Amino acid sequence: MTDLSIVIVNWNVCDLVRQCLQSVFDTRRTTLVEVIVVDNASTDDSVDMVRTEFPRAHLIANADNRGFPAANNQGIAVAHGRYVLLLNPDTQVLGDALATMVAFADANPGVGVVGPQLLNPDGSVQSSRRRFPTLASAFFESTWLQSHAPRRMLQRYYVLDRPDDAVQDVDWVTGAALMARREAIQQVGLMDEGFFMYSEELDWCRRFREAGWRVVYLPTARIIHHVGKSSEQVLPARHIHFQTSKVRYFRKHHGAASAGALRLFLFGNYLWQLGLEGAKWLVGHKRPLRAQRISAYRQVLRSGLRPRNSTPPRGGEIRRFTPSDAPETGAKSGRLDPRDSSPHNSSPPRSGGFRDRQPRERMDQGDG
Repeated sequence: MTDLSIVIVNWNVCDLVRQCLQSVFDTRRTTLVEVIVVDNASTDDSVDMVRTEFPRAHLIANADNRGFPAANNQGIAVAHGRYVLLLNPDTQVLGDALATMVAFADANPGVGVVGPQLLNPDGSVQSSRRRFPTLASAFFESTWLQSHAPRRMLQRYYVLDRPDDAVQDVDWVTGAALMARREAIQQVGLMDEGFFMYSEELDWCRRFREAGWRVVYLPTARIIHHVGKSSEQVLPARHIHFQTSKVRYFRKHHGAASAGALRLFLFGNYLWQLGLEGAKWLVGHKRPLRAQRISAYRQVLRSGLRPRNSTPPRGGEIRRFTPSDAPETGAKSGRLDPRDSSPHNSSPPRSGGFRDRQPRERMDQGDG
C-alpha cells in the first residue's frame, strides 16, 4: 500500500508549483509516495507544465475554481496512501521531512494529524501551530486592532509560550503542510466545503481533536513556505473569504450568537476602515493606494460577510469519486516507488488555490 499521498492544490502559481514538485521528487525516498495535483482552473501554464514536466503526478484539472477544501477533497478521494499530506504549491520539502512525518505517525498510532515546522525563505521559523481561537482573539486577529491586542492573548493563540524546536501536541496546525491519517479521515469526514478558503484546517483539526485524535507539531520535519502567493492576487476576495470563514467557524462551533456578534464587529471594522481610507484620499495622501483599499472594502461590505452553507462530506465517502470530477489526469498512477530513481521527466523545463494565513499581521500591510 502507498505510504503517503501528497495532495497539492494549485491556482495560477506555475513557477512555484514546479519548484514544489521538484522538491518532492528530489527528496530521498524511503517511503512509497504518490503525488496528486488539483488545479483550480489556472489561467497560466500550470496544467501544461505539470502534464509535461511531471508526468508521474496524477493531475486533476478543474474547469472552475472550486475552492481549497473542495479541491483537497477531490485529491483525497483518489488517494491510496495510509496518510494524506495536504501541501501548498508555494512550499519546498527539505531533507527527509516526508519520511520523518510518516515514521512519527507510524510510531504513534493515536496521532491523527502531523504538522511539520514551516520555515520562511530566509530560514527563520514561521508560525504554524495554534490554540483554538476564542471570541476575544477573533476580534483582534488580522484586524486593525491586532497591534493593540493584549500580549498574552496573542502569545497563547500563536503558541509563543512554547519552544519552536519541541515536539508538542497542539490544537491545530496551518494547512500549508498538514498530514492526516487515513483512518482518522474516514472517522471524521473530509474537509468542510462551506469554507471556500481559510479556517478549513482549523475546523478539520477541531473535528479530529473532538474525535479523540492527537494533533502534533513535529519540528524535526521541515518545509519552506512562501506565504500568500495565490491569495495576494485577489485582495478583496481574500478579505471576504478570510472573514466569512472566521464567522462560519464560530457559527459552527460556538453558536449563532457568537457568530453574529463577530460578524457585526467585523462589519463595523470595515466601515471604520472605509471611512479612514476615504478621509486620507480626500487630503491627497497616497491616493492610488487609498483608492485600491476603498474599492476592496466596498466589495467586502457588499458581501455582507455572510458565510456559505454546506455540510462536510462524511468519512464513508472518502473513496467515492467519479470521472466527471477529474476531467484531466497526467498519469494513471501518481505513485513513486522508493527504488525509482527517475520520478519525473528528465527533459529541461519549457521556457517561458490555495490559501495562506499570515500570523500577527493585519490584512493590509500598513500604509505602504
